[in-house]
Amino acid sequence: MKDDQRPFQSYAARHFRWDCPGDGRVATITLNRPGKKNPLTFESYAELRDLFRCLAQASDVRAIVLAGEGGNFCSGGDVFEIIEPLTKMPAPELLRFTRMTGDLVKAMKHAPQPIVAAIDGICAGAGAMIALASDLRLGTPAARTAFLFTRVGLAGADMGACGLLPRVIGQGRAAELLFSGRSMSADEGLAWGWFNALHAPGDLLAKAQAQARALADGPWFAHTVTKTMLNQEWAMGVDEMIESEAQAQALCMMTQDFRRAFEAFAAKQQPKFEGH
Repeated sequence: MKDDQRPFQSYAARHFRWDCPGDGRVATITLNRPGKKNPLTFESYAELRDLFRCLAQASDVRAIVLAGEGGNFCSGGDVFEIIEPLTKMPAPELLRFTRMTGDLVKAMKHAPQPIVAAIDGICAGAGAMIALASDLRLGTPAARTAFLFTRVGLAGADMGACGLLPRVIGQGRAAELLFSGRSMSADEGLAWGWFNALHAPGDLLAKAQAQARALADGPWFAHTVTKTMLNQEWAMGVDEMIESEAQAQALCMMTQDFRRAFEAFAAKQQPKFEGH
């Protein structure tokens, strides 16, 4: 089954920056249009979607950091490269676009790698949604997150926001943000569970990469199972959840990582995980 795997360390990104140094286990995706606060375009949406879909076949990358350049994360869809063209499109093309943006969120959720978002400054619209689709979020005191779809006359229901956001910060808080389009401050985000931690701007990327490295060097196969269970169990009843986790954990108990962890504990040593 290894025939369908391939390395991604040397992936040649076209619409963002891809850095994957060392052993290739941790990759950093940097949205790099800082002059416009790193907005997305039709092309960058599509490339990110396709990349996250393909990462299921990665033989090297075990964790992803998602960041923005120049003191901001992502300002959403580019006003003149996306928003303006959308005002002139017929319904079938509009639906094709909205499905594509949703496919990016689905691809991020289905990618086996844990995704750590490093959020500084502006995190708005579609930028807020790719942060929401990440598994962990680290921020700075300057981070401002806004689901501002209503500010441009659209519903707050975009890219899965009405289903995903309440699961992170609660129904009432999500409703307020999605109806108002206002910015959530960094302190609110930390208190509400949006952020896992806040760091100084100069430390943010290094902290995110260290978090990703710890995940990549841990029991990686088990981490992929945890991510799968976190996503799948939303639609399950209690009995189905417990049975699903029983099967998943039994599978993890068959790995060499589980055996190595026991042997290391017995020898009073730190385990060295290999991800299988």
